[in-house]
Amino acid sequence: MARSVEAQWPMSWDAPSKRDRRGGTYRAYVPDPLHSRPWIFSEGIAELAAEVETQVRSLTHRQDAQALEGLARFLLRSEAIASSRIEGLQVSPQQVALAELAAADEESAVRGFSNTARLVANNVAALRLAVTDLVTMPELTADGVLALHRALLPDERHHGLRTVQNWVGGGDWHPLDAEFTPPPPAFVPGLIDDLVLYMNSATHGPLVQAALTHAQFETIHPFTDGNGRVGRALIHTVLTRRGLTRTAVLPISLVLLTRSDTYVAGLTSYRYVGSPDSPEALAGVEEWLRVFLTAARTATEQATRFVEELSELRDEWRQRHQAHRRSQGLRGAPRADSAVARLLDLLPAVPLVTARTLQRLLSISHPAARQALEELAAAQILSAKQVERGTTGYLARDVFNLLTITERRLASIRWDTRERPPRRPVPARPSHH
Repeated sequence: MARSVEAQWPMSWDAPSKRDRRGGTYRAYVPDPLHSRPWIFSEGIAELAAEVETQVRSLTHRQDAQALEGLARFLLRSEAIASSRIEGLQVSPQQVALAELAAADEESAVRGFSNTARLVANNVAALRLAVTDLVTMPELTADGVLALHRALLPDERHHGLRTVQNWVGGGDWHPLDAEFTPPPPAFVPGLIDDLVLYMNSATHGPLVQAALTHAQFETIHPFTDGNGRVGRALIHTVLTRRGLTRTAVLPISLVLLTRSDTYVAGLTSYRYVGSPDSPEALAGVEEWLRVFLTAARTATEQATRFVEELSELRDEWRQRHQAHRRSQGLRGAPRADSAVARLLDLLPAVPLVTARTLQRLLSISHPAARQALEELAAAQILSAKQVERGTTGYLARDVFNLLTITERRLASIRWDTRERPPRRPVPARPSHH
C-alpha cells in the first residue's frame, strides 16, 4: 500500500545558516510496486491511449518516415542540452554537427566548434548508445538501468543506487522543506527490481507502459543525480522495445519539459496514498496518464509536421537540382544510384559533410564525393564552409533551419514561438527559412 513514512533528519552543524542547520521530522513517500498492482482504467483513458498510439504508428509507417532519423538525432541533442547543467546552452545545431563530424573521423582535422558543442555531441552519442544497448537486451535488468546511468553521467561521483536520502525542491541541506521526498534508500533496490519486472511485461500498451515506467522511476528517484535524464531515456527504451518506434523519434520528454507545471502536477497526482484500487488512487494515476498521453499526441503532431515540411523541402531540392542540371546541358534527373542522388537522400540525416566523410558514408571514391558535393553546392542546395585549413564542409542550411524552427516550436507552450516565447533555452531563430 502506498504510504508516507516518517523519518528524522539530524541537525547539520556545518550548514551556513540557522535555517539550514535545523533538524526534525520529515515524511518520505513509498509507492506501491508496479508489477503486481491492480489496474483499472476508465474508457476515456483507454480510448485516448489507443488514439495516440494509432497516430504514432501512422507517423512511423509513412513512406517518408526515414526523415525521422534526422530529427531523432537532433532531438537527442535537445535532450542532452535540456538534461545537462552546461553554461551557454544556446549551442547551434551546426556547432554540434561539426563536433560530431570531428568525433566520427578523427583524421578529418575538423575544427571551429566550441568545447560546449563537443560536450553536447558527446552527450548525444552517449544517450544514443545507452538507449540502443538497453533496447537490444533480451531482457531488461537492474544492472542495465545502472549501466544507462553510468553512460549518461560518466562524470557523476556516485554511480549505483543511492544509499542516502534525497529530495526535490526546498534547500540543499535537509528535506524538511522539500516539495517531494522519495522513498528512503532501503526501499530502492526492491522498487527498482519491481520496475524492471514491469518493463519486461506487456501488461499495458506501449504508451501507457512508458508513462507508468517514467512516473514510477521519477518517484523512486534511485540515483543521487541524473534521475530526470535517465527517466526520460526510459520512455524511449519502452517505446522502442515494444516496437512502437524504431528510435528515439518522439519528442515527448521535450514537450513535458516545456509544460513543466503540468508535468509536475501530473507526477504529484500519480503519488496517491492508500489502496491502489481506491477511487483517489485511480483518479490520480489517470490524471498522470492524461498528461503523458497528451504530451505524446503533441510530440507526434510536431514530428509529423517536421516530416511534412522536410518532404516539401526535398521536392524543392529536386526541382532546384534538375533546373541546375538542365542549365548545364545535362538530363534533369540524375541516375537513382548515382553519388549525387544518394547524397540528396542522405542530407536530412547528415546535413553537414566533407568529401572525406561522404566517401566513407557512400563507399565511393574521393573525386566522386567531391563532384557530388560541388554539384549540389552549384545548385544552391549545399553551402561550402571552411572548417579547417584544407578541409571544406558542405552544409544543408535548409535542414538546419527547419530543425531549429522545430526545436523552437517544441519549447513554446503554444508550439509556435511567434505566439509565445520559448520556455527553455533554444537556438536563435534562423535569419532566413
